[in-house]
Amino acid sequence: MLFVFMGPSCSGKSTAAEIVGKRTGAKIYSGKDYLRLAKAEGDAWRIFHEKLEEASKPDGEESLIFVCTEKELFDRIRVTENIFTVRFTATPEDIKRRFAERMRGTLPKPLEVMLEKQMHLWEGIEAKLLVDSSSESPEDAAERILTA
Repeated sequence: MLFVFMGPSCSGKSTAAEIVGKRTGAKIYSGKDYLRLAKAEGDAWRIFHEKLEEASKPDGEESLIFVCTEKELFDRIRVTENIFTVRFTATPEDIKRRFAERMRGTLPKPLEVMLEKQMHLWEGIEAKLLVDSSSESPEDAAERILTA
């Protein structure tokens, strides 16, 4: 099975991916983790995309979760069959607070602007499931993903 968890930073993607990954045995790739697959970026993406295609096959041996914060990476995915997309969101206040916690309590203005831009990029993107992590726990989100 191929899962793509997409959305802005600090919207709950990675936390839900960890839970779903533990329950399904799916391998998790986040962001540009695929770059570790080869020295050249193009080669790494080709190898990674082959893994995405393999995971999407009904008889695929390995499940995969791609945690995607950058819309440009999501747009590069050419797999159209047997892909379970989940768009994560949260209130701007929650996203900024969570990111500030990662930054030891301070959210510099340039990062705040970047987060706001990221949030807007994902608005309106179609997915099979929408998770609002401001109102849903990671465990509940994982349960919905696994039973959808």
